[in-house]
Amino acid sequence: MPIYDYRCDCGSRFERLIGRDAPAPACPECGGETRKVPSRPALHGTADPGPSKEYMPQTWKGTYRGNREYVTGLQKQWDQRQKLEAKHPELRGDTRPVAAHEGRYEQAPLRAGEPYIGHSSSSSESAPKKDTGSSGHGHGHGHGHGHGH
Repeated sequence: MPIYDYRCDCGSRFERLIGRDAPAPACPECGGETRKVPSRPALHGTADPGPSKEYMPQTWKGTYRGNREYVTGLQKQWDQRQKLEAKHPELRGDTRPVAAHEGRYEQAPLRAGEPYIGHSSSSSESAPKKDTGSSGHGHGHGHGHGHGH
């Protein structure tokens, strides 16, 4: 048996699984007479905006060590995502740059414009504190990067 769409003069619209030659059913809202109307189009599949920038691989290992097919697929996904974001800016999410997050900036907010947690809003307390570690060049050592210390 096919599914038909019906509409009543009261504005109610509904579907019924009913035989082809069966009379139109009564309206479930008001009990009035109904008539067949064209069915709504079936939308198969789903709309998928693809992965956002935050979910794209951020490292060489994340691309399966630069696997050519994987990287090509990612590039296609990213191109589609950028076209979609150009049409629908609300999908972009947070576009503020990620700030430096090491050394004297370790306790600073990750994104530009975010408040410092645990500090007041006065300008003297909201700026990152300079590290006074023994290295003498603005950050303590917990990593090697060729300063000759």
